[in-house]
Amino acid sequence: MTYTTAAHAADLVAALLFILSLAGLSQHRTSRAGVAYGIAGMALALVATVVVAAHDISAGAVSLIVVTMAAGGAIGLWRARRVEMTQMPELIAVLHSFVGLAAVLVGWNSYLEVEQHGAAQTLVGSDLLRIHHAEVFIGIFIGAVTFTGSIVAYLKLSARIKSSPLMLPGKNALNVAALVAFAALTVWFTISPSLGLMIAVTVLALLLGWHLVASIGGGDMPVVVSMLNSYSGWAAAAAGFLLNNNLLIVTGALVGSSGAYLSYIMCKAMNRSFISVIAGGFGIEAPAAQDAEQGEHRESSAQDTAQMLAEADSVIITPGYGMAVAQAQHPVAELTRVLRERGVEVRFGVHPVAGRLPGHMNVLLAEARVPYDIVLEMDEINEDFTDTSVVLVIGANDTVNPAATEDPTSPIAGMPVLRVWEAGHVVVFKRSMASGYAGVQNPLFFRENSSMLFGDAKQSVEAILQALNTLDPSPDDRRTKAAA
Repeated sequence: MTYTTAAHAADLVAALLFILSLAGLSQHRTSRAGVAYGIAGMALALVATVVVAAHDISAGAVSLIVVTMAAGGAIGLWRARRVEMTQMPELIAVLHSFVGLAAVLVGWNSYLEVEQHGAAQTLVGSDLLRIHHAEVFIGIFIGAVTFTGSIVAYLKLSARIKSSPLMLPGKNALNVAALVAFAALTVWFTISPSLGLMIAVTVLALLLGWHLVASIGGGDMPVVVSMLNSYSGWAAAAAGFLLNNNLLIVTGALVGSSGAYLSYIMCKAMNRSFISVIAGGFGIEAPAAQDAEQGEHRESSAQDTAQMLAEADSVIITPGYGMAVAQAQHPVAELTRVLRERGVEVRFGVHPVAGRLPGHMNVLLAEARVPYDIVLEMDEINEDFTDTSVVLVIGANDTVNPAATEDPTSPIAGMPVLRVWEAGHVVVFKRSMASGYAGVQNPLFFRENSSMLFGDAKQSVEAILQALNTLDPSPDDRRTKAAA
C-alpha cells in the first residue's frame, strides 16, 4: 500500500466517523459518542494531511504545517475550556467566520497560482479551465458571505450591536440585485478572468453577507446560527474542490446539508419561510409602543412561590436564555428532584429556539442531570398547559409571548410559542420588566394568573428550595396523601 492509497483510506474512514458523529449528536443519549467520533475523524484527517504533505513538499514546510496545527489546536482547547455556556452561540458564530475566511483565502490563492504563475497554460483549450474559474468565483462568494454574516451574528449575539433588524429601504430588492450581479460576474469571470472581477465579487459578497444577517432580528438569531452553519459547510466544500481534497468536500457537504435541514426544521417550528431565511428577508422591527408596559403586573416572593409549588399537582418549567445567563440549571434540577419527591409531577417544556442556539436548553438540562424523559418539546407539551397547576418561566420571554398568537401586528406574529398562560398560575423569573431579545413586550406579564419573581434566577430558585424545606406537608406525608 502506497502512502497515497493509505491517505485515501484514512480520508474514507474519517468521512465515516464524521457521519457517525452527526448521527450520535442527534440524540442526547448518544451525544458523547458523537463528539468522540468527530474528534477521532478530525485527528485522523489531520494525520493523513501531514503524511501526504511529507511526500509532496519540503521538510520545512511540513514542520510549519505541524506547528500551525498545534497552535490552532492549543487556541481551540483554551477557548473551549474558558467559554461559558451562555457564550457558546457567539463562539460558534466566530468559528463559522473562520471557515468563510479560509474559503476566501483558498479561492484567491488558487486564482493567483493558476492565473498569475502560468499554471493555466496546462489547461488552455480544456473545459477544466472554465470549471476552475467557476469554482474559484463561487467559493469566494460563499466564503465571503459566510465571513461577514458570521461576524454580524457574533456582534448581535454578544450585544456589541443592537439585536433589532436593519431596515434599509428596499432591502429585499438589494439582496436580489446582489445575487443577479453575482450571476453576471460569474459568467463574465468564467469567460475572461481578471483581478478586477475577483475584487468585485469579494466586495459584493462581503456586503451581502453583512446585509443578510443585519436584516434579521434578534428573536430569529437561533435560525441564523444554523443557517450560517450551513453556509460554512458549503464554503468548506467549495474549498475542497479547489484543493482537490475529497474529505473536505464530503465534510463540507455533510455540514452544509445538515445545517440546511436544521434551519428548515427550525423555520417550521417558528412558522417562518425557509426561503426568507436564506435570503435574509424577514425581521420586523418592533414599534416603540410594543415595548411599553401594557398594564399592572403582580409580584411574587420565593416563599409564595414555594407554597404554590407545594400545593400543586403538576408543574411545567419552561427555561430560556435567562436560565443560562444565571447558570441556574443545577438549582432547577434540584428543585425538580425535591418536587418529585413530594409527589408533584414535574416536566420541562422546551421551545425549539429557546436560548440563542439550537438545543441550548437541552444541553444545559442534560448537564444538570435532569432526566431525559421529562424534557419535552413544544409540540409534545403544549396541549398539557390547561391541566397544569403551576408553570415556572425561568428566563424565557419571546418563546412564551401570547402576542405571537393574538397580535397580528407583532414582529413575532405567527411564531408558535409555549402556551403557558393557559395554566392555573404562571410565575415568571426575570430581572426586570424589560422586553426580550426580540425587543417585544410580553403581555403574559400583565395577565391575572401571572406573577413576577424578580431577581437572579439562580438565587431565586435557591430561595424557593430553602422555603420548601420549611413547609408542610413533608415529603413522606405528601406521598401518603398522593397514594390515598
